[in-house]
Amino acid sequence: MLSTRVKAALVFIPLVLISFYVGGWVFNGFIALILVMAAWEYSQLYTQLGPKPSFPLISGGVLIFVLQRWFLAESLLGILITLVLFTAIVIALVQYETGIKDAALSFTINLSGILYLGWVGSFFIPLRSLPNGLGWTLTALPITWLADSGAYFIGRWLGKRQMSPKLSPHKTWAGFVGGILWGTASGFLLVLLWRSVGFLPQNTPLWEGAVMGLVLAILTPMGDLLVSLIKRTAGVKDTGNLIPGHGGILDRIDTWIWGAMLGYYLVLVFGG
Repeated sequence: MLSTRVKAALVFIPLVLISFYVGGWVFNGFIALILVMAAWEYSQLYTQLGPKPSFPLISGGVLIFVLQRWFLAESLLGILITLVLFTAIVIALVQYETGIKDAALSFTINLSGILYLGWVGSFFIPLRSLPNGLGWTLTALPITWLADSGAYFIGRWLGKRQMSPKLSPHKTWAGFVGGILWGTASGFLLVLLWRSVGFLPQNTPLWEGAVMGLVLAILTPMGDLLVSLIKRTAGVKDTGNLIPGHGGILDRIDTWIWGAMLGYYLVLVFGG
């Protein structure tokens, strides 16, 4: 019989890929739902430590950034950040007046959650909205999965020296190097694949895929380590239990959101 972990993957991964392919409101709505669920897990992690982050504020801030990416001009981003900051300050002041002594700490947690899951997380939407967004989305995000898989297998095979013993004891420097090699090769091959099926233009240079793979393989592990830092501080193994055998939503998207943001900016650097 298939394990619970495999069954969950067989359900979750097709949903993700279908939303990527369809795009539009289906994709954007799916991303909004995923980020709000991640915001819930984020707020619950910190609640276990004592502070009282505001899930309505964090999720509302996340949705504001998603809606801005979806419907509004980039020029309005500064106004929205100011609005979110002002709202977070007002809530912190009210919390303190009502007897919540760690309101200042909650303010910091609220704001960091909004910026991380809202501003960074919402880069899924502009990435998919690029002229060749489907091809680049199906390049950037699989690179993060494949580089992570490469790091895992090569780390188990050759890894001896731990990369981050306290935060993630299973990560090794050999695995990190293996992930870079695997990610770079994956980017090259994914661009070759998507050119052949028309998801990317035929003249898309293969080196762009390799560079994207290299950059993402080096930097996206930071997302995983950040979430590990929060989990270790909270004393939990997973951010949640929404996906059987896999943990929570935040466990799954910790590198995705970095892949989306970095992928978007790299495509702009490549010239579209």
